[in-house]
Amino acid sequence: MKTFDFCSFNCVLLFFLFVFFQECILSGIMSVKGKKVLHMDRNSYYGAESASITPLEDLYQRFHLPGTPPESMGKGRDWNVDLVPKFLMANGQLVRMLLITQVTRYLDFKVIEGSYVYKGGKIYKVPSTETEALASSLMGLFEKRRFRKFLVFVANFDENDPKTMEGVDPKKTTMRAIFQKFSLGQEVIDFTGHSLALYRTDEYLDQPCMDTINRIKLYSESLARYGKSPYLYPLYGLGELPQGFARLSAIFGGTYMLNKPIEEIVMENGKVVGVKSEGEIARCKQLICDPSYVMDRVKKVGQVIRVICILSHPIANTGDINSCQIIIPQNQVNRKHDIYVCMISFAHNVAAAGKYIAIASTTVETNEPEKEIKPAMDLLEPIEQKFVSISDLYEPTDMGTESQIFISRSYDATTHFETTCADIKDIYKRMTGSDFDFAEMERKKQDIFGDAAE
Repeated sequence: MKTFDFCSFNCVLLFFLFVFFQECILSGIMSVKGKKVLHMDRNSYYGAESASITPLEDLYQRFHLPGTPPESMGKGRDWNVDLVPKFLMANGQLVRMLLITQVTRYLDFKVIEGSYVYKGGKIYKVPSTETEALASSLMGLFEKRRFRKFLVFVANFDENDPKTMEGVDPKKTTMRAIFQKFSLGQEVIDFTGHSLALYRTDEYLDQPCMDTINRIKLYSESLARYGKSPYLYPLYGLGELPQGFARLSAIFGGTYMLNKPIEEIVMENGKVVGVKSEGEIARCKQLICDPSYVMDRVKKVGQVIRVICILSHPIANTGDINSCQIIIPQNQVNRKHDIYVCMISFAHNVAAAGKYIAIASTTVETNEPEKEIKPAMDLLEPIEQKFVSISDLYEPTDMGTESQIFISRSYDATTHFETTCADIKDIYKRMTGSDFDFAEMERKKQDIFGDAAE
């Protein structure tokens, strides 16, 4: 059988499909570190299940809708519709990765114009500063004062300075105890834990408080960057991000092959040695892939429902802004998991003029997932067209120690990338045996195309 050896020494052979960031970012990182990288994909486009679909006709075909988009939708090429909704935290890990690797030079971003929380059937702007807390209609007068004191405590908290701790042990004191310390009510706890700290469930309440404090700090620091909200979004859709990291990998010698069917992962003595495609074998010493390539090495841990909605109007009670995030805390709708809504629009070059795209998502808990997401859908009416998908969630059972196959996790229902970045760092440590170091991602080479004129 014919073989080709792309990777004689310190080789990494990378795939990405379904979850694009883990594979794409890691391929860029490994290329920067001097590894030989081959990145193969069965699809003809970057991003796989998390791509931005264009033209709009392709989205209709993907969801098996009859006919073609109506003329009221405008030109099909004006649309770039994300299959998986995500925003970037302005001061978060992914933005840091983009800046250090200089992938930002290939992308333009806009600030998401508002962040909202659902309470009692209505939506309210999320307060995250002392000033906003005092002005918010989300709380009563006395609750505002207590919440303000809580925010001041969080802002000043330094685990290396006992004077800032007010008797709190960051490794032992639970977040529930912190909320009790400031006499915060259940509804304030809901939006603090779910809209500021961005937890999906209430499990954090009985865990040490340090992680929650850091999450709230991240939200506030991200908000302070641009003022309107802590979130950023790339023009032309999230599909631009994997292309940016693909370019980074290529600059450092990485090879990308699209439209490559994967026939077999070749193993010898329980360890990966190559991948067979179209009768040829690419040899490798390590393999990174998403769960769909190695279903015998992963387990199903749940499902996510996502509903893409095309609107001809902004979401009501948001002040007619062109983009926003809405979080519906679990307790507000008697659930175990939050419901998320993110909206973008023609202002981000992802929709025709005057059109908006809202995507609702949540973790499935029953046999009727569309009923579960109804509170979000009610906020979006009237809906011009919707596209419903239910995806299985997988995580690896093989950590790669023996097989040297390193498998990413499926995207969760959240609308930010922090959990994805945590998975990247976990895979990196399993592959290399060392902790992820942002400094190692710094580019040493110049892009001869992009930088020649600088």
